[in-house]
Amino acid sequence: MVARYPMRMPRLGGALLLCVPLIDVLLLTATAVDLRRGAEPSAAHGLAALYLGFTVACGHYLIGWADRHAAHRWAGAPRPAKPPRHGAARAAHEWRLCGMTLVAAVIALAVLQAMIWAIDDAGRTGPLRGWQVTALRILGIHALIALSYTLWPRREPRPRDADAVGHR
Repeated sequence: MVARYPMRMPRLGGALLLCVPLIDVLLLTATAVDLRRGAEPSAAHGLAALYLGFTVACGHYLIGWADRHAAHRWAGAPRPAKPPRHGAARAAHEWRLCGMTLVAAVIALAVLQAMIWAIDDAGRTGPLRGWQVTALRILGIHALIALSYTLWPRREPRPRDADAVGHR
């Protein structure tokens, strides 16, 4: 974003943004090579799988969000719209975000399971199984948050009566 807006180099900024998936591929490759060389599975390997799922599922959304805010701050674009705050619109927004979390969790679970199968030693895969539980917990928490906005939607505040305010 700094290259695109403050430095006024939109092509360089766009090229850098296109390199973001390359980081995911490098991370996955480094993790696989590390485990293939016989490294003990650790929190770093599990976190790499969760990060990969997150960036694949949510990366486009987050980059778009950051780009809109950077364009507003540095390029004079209009202020980005905020997500809805009340009612069914907010619930729908939360369910869309929860859908991204679902995709992220599925990707992370698949990558973790592939690591477990590649190691093929039940005694060494405990940390990776723990990260699978963590991915499911994250998904469950996000689903509960979305459900709460569905069951107990926030109501829009009532507009104040101009006459009542002036007569206090």
